[in-house]
Amino acid sequence: MSPVASGEPEAVRPVRMGPWRFVVWFGTVSLLADVVYEGARSITGPLLASLGASALLVGVVTGAGEAAALGLRLVSGPLADRTGRFWGLSIAGYALTVVSVPMLGVAGALWAACVLVIAERVGKAVRSPAKDTLLSHATAATGRGRGFAVHEAMDQIGALAGPLLVAGMLALTGGDYGPALGVLAVPGVAVLGVLVWLRARVPDPEAYEREPEAAAPARPATGNGRLPRAFWTYAGFTAATTTGFATFGLLSYHLVERHLLAAAWVPVLYAAAMAVDAVAALVTGWLYDRYGPRVLMALPVLTAAVAPLAFTGTTTIAVAGSLVWGAAMGIQESTLRATVADLVPSGRRATAYGLFAGVVGVASLAGGALTGGLYGISIPLLITVVVAVQMLALAALAALRPARG
Repeated sequence: MSPVASGEPEAVRPVRMGPWRFVVWFGTVSLLADVVYEGARSITGPLLASLGASALLVGVVTGAGEAAALGLRLVSGPLADRTGRFWGLSIAGYALTVVSVPMLGVAGALWAACVLVIAERVGKAVRSPAKDTLLSHATAATGRGRGFAVHEAMDQIGALAGPLLVAGMLALTGGDYGPALGVLAVPGVAVLGVLVWLRARVPDPEAYEREPEAAAPARPATGNGRLPRAFWTYAGFTAATTTGFATFGLLSYHLVERHLLAAAWVPVLYAAAMAVDAVAALVTGWLYDRYGPRVLMALPVLTAAVAPLAFTGTTTIAVAGSLVWGAAMGIQESTLRATVADLVPSGRRATAYGLFAGVVGVASLAGGALTGGLYGISIPLLITVVVAVQMLALAALAALRPARG
């Protein structure tokens, strides 16, 4: 437990690694983990379809998975702040993920595959508030936008390599999902090894943040441990733009079921989307440190563009829509998280990450069910609803800007 959490006199514990090195090594953990779970996610839609899933079920399961990954942080976030066990929760969450994915490869029943898809996302829920808090301490010294952006870019190297590895295994085995997912156990073991080593090197990453805070002007008190009002208005905007954001599971379902792309090529497309994700994260991260939250106006615009592109009947346009989806994901996974760290003091940050993710989780579930359901009814209606929702989110962001300024 940190000195702040326990009430002990605040003292900087020595760390044996510079803040940028910590960001890079933590990025290495995410890189390896993304090889595992992004490799699996790249074929979730076709895998579930091969077991008999409908478009609605794919949308609901992948949306429920994202909701679990986000909503359960309502528990894991406050738990991390209350216990101070940021490293323990991070390791436990990664362990659940790297065990679930290889098991998904041998699931022979649709219900079992659905459970494992959601279990993998639960692992993300367990680790993410603690992990983001650990990372936020180091980014206090490197720059929030730049630190989170570099971490996300490394994360996406794994997200690029994982789907390509899966695609190669599918090509070698004639489309057998078992070996393609089983091979992902190897980077999974490496994830846990690097985490344990990094914890030994930097047991208290909060030390990175204490020195810059001591030299900076005091931040306004939030009173009674409550989160700042700006945090809640910001969470409202994020929930709005997340609603109607289709999952890649549904995008890939459309590509395969409409015979626009062979299943073996879906992981390759996902890898390309993750490359775009990395570039978008770096660009918006650097812009965020320079211009602040106004750069987030790009998110609803990109998200609104996904549906009319990705759900067309033309392969080239649908592929372009998936790449735009990757750019929107890059902003979601980097700059949105950096903004939370700037809005909330250290002692309440894991709770804030958990609550923030919980709000977004509800929107993710609604978005998954909404897009999956509308896809089965009418693609033009789906496009119209998604664009309208993102226009409302853009208006909400414009209204919220004075509150954050």
